[in-house]
Amino acid sequence: MDIELLIDTYSDYLYRIAFIYTKDRLVAEEVVQDVFVKYYHTSEQFKGEASLKTYLIKITINCSYDYLRSWKNKKHMLVEYFQGATKGTEQLYVEQELRAEITAAVLTLPVKDREVLLLYYYEEMTVFEIAEVLEVAVSTVKSRLQRARAKLKPKLQWEVTYDE
Repeated sequence: MDIELLIDTYSDYLYRIAFIYTKDRLVAEEVVQDVFVKYYHTSEQFKGEASLKTYLIKITINCSYDYLRSWKNKKHMLVEYFQGATKGTEQLYVEQELRAEITAAVLTLPVKDREVLLLYYYEEMTVFEIAEVLEVAVSTVKSRLQRARAKLKPKLQWEVTYDE
C-alpha cells in the first residue's frame, strides 16, 4: 500500500490514540509521524497476520510509551514544574477541548486503564482483539476493564433530579 494512502487513511485515528496516551497535541503529532516513518522503513516486517490497522495501532502505542519514558518528556515535565507552565494559545485550546467531563475523567486514569477503555468503547474491539494488540492475556484485559470502570464510576456520578 502506498505510504501517502496509509497516511490519509489512518493518521487521524492514530493521532487520537497517541493523544490519549500523551495528552499533548504536538507530541501526538510527532508520535504519528514516527509511526509512519517506522512503518516505511520496516514495512517488510509486516507479515499480514493481523490487519494493517492493528499493526499501526501497536506501533502507535509503543511509540507513545517510548515518548512517555523518554528523557525529553521528563525534562519537559521538570522544566514545567520549576518554571510554572505559561499557557499558550494551543494549550488553552487543548484545555478547552478537555473540559468535557467524561474525557477529563478518562485522562486521569493510568495509561493501562485508558488504553483498554479506548480500544473497547471507542474502537469497539473485543476483549480478544485487545489482548492481541496489547500482547497480554484475555484475563488481564478483562481485569483492566473492570478496574478502569471502577475508577471512573465515582468520577462520573451525576446527580439526577426529577421535576414532579
